[in-house]
Amino acid sequence: MQKLLPRPLSAPPKRSFSCFFSHSPSKTTYDPPFSPTSKPPKPPKPKPKPPDPTTDRNPSPPLKSNLPFDFRHSYSETDPSLEPIGFREPKRFSPFGPGRLDREWTGTSAPARDEVDGCRVEEERTRVLGEPLTEEEVERLVEKYRHSNCYRQINLGKNGVTHNMLDDVHNHWKRAEAVRIKCLGVPTLDMDNVCFHLEDKSGGKIIYRHINVLLLYRGRNYDPKNRPVIPVMLWKPYAPIYPKLVKNVADGLTFEETKELRNRGLHSPAIMKLTRNGLYVNVVARVREAFQTEEVVRLDCTHVGTSDCKRIGVKLRDLVPCVPILFKDEQIILWRGKRDQELNSDISDANVKSLDT
Repeated sequence: MQKLLPRPLSAPPKRSFSCFFSHSPSKTTYDPPFSPTSKPPKPPKPKPKPPDPTTDRNPSPPLKSNLPFDFRHSYSETDPSLEPIGFREPKRFSPFGPGRLDREWTGTSAPARDEVDGCRVEEERTRVLGEPLTEEEVERLVEKYRHSNCYRQINLGKNGVTHNMLDDVHNHWKRAEAVRIKCLGVPTLDMDNVCFHLEDKSGGKIIYRHINVLLLYRGRNYDPKNRPVIPVMLWKPYAPIYPKLVKNVADGLTFEETKELRNRGLHSPAIMKLTRNGLYVNVVARVREAFQTEEVVRLDCTHVGTSDCKRIGVKLRDLVPCVPILFKDEQIILWRGKRDQELNSDISDANVKSLDT
């Protein structure tokens, strides 16, 4: 009977966790779905090459320019006759770069080394300009370049006719007969001065002038391959230190009289309100007209800037002429001076000359 009875089934053996981990798949076959990707190795940094001693022994020679004038940062907004009383940076720091120019930087300019022959310069300029343009040719150039969408345009700002602008003019003259120049800011107080320096420094001729828009013509015989060498300024030099523009006591007045004029000017209505980088073509005429009835006038220069206010005051002092007596809160107070004494002195001088004759 015992042989006929079925044998009881034995339960499957229980495997422990240690046995499961001991039979884990090998590292070569284990590939989880989100395995981190290995980063590529960084390339080794190249070692710096030692300096070549041959380059130091044979440096590039400095540029030599035959332009017959002293190099300045601004030609129209600086007065060469006015000597500064100090400098904000050493004179050895030339804005043209070390060893790039054969002229020595004096702190305000790079003077020409050779003596200038005025007759030869004028003959060369006349040769490049050639025969004068006819009216039809002028009208054709004006119609082509005077519009605001002209791509041959240079913007002239508060620094006026700068040195690097001359290089821009000659770059435009490579492919165009004329270049359009739009003037804004302080230089527009004296457009005659701007026109003079553009013609004198570039060698071209202004064939069109409308308010603040100019057309500078290159000349009939202009050759871009023989353009003058114009070394570029690498940075704008710091402006030197000049004497004070406004004295504590105006010439010919006492301290109390100067103080009274300043207070009267601050409380008087402004004859004009100037904007930043605006058009100041008619400012000189308005100030002269106001001085016919007023002794002190005020210009409202809100948001113009302190530096631009002083530039405007310097130009008005020479153009009107007048005496700036106060710059305060972007307001310019101008005094017309003692006109009665000047007129009397002129009349007396004229009478003395007539008696002598």
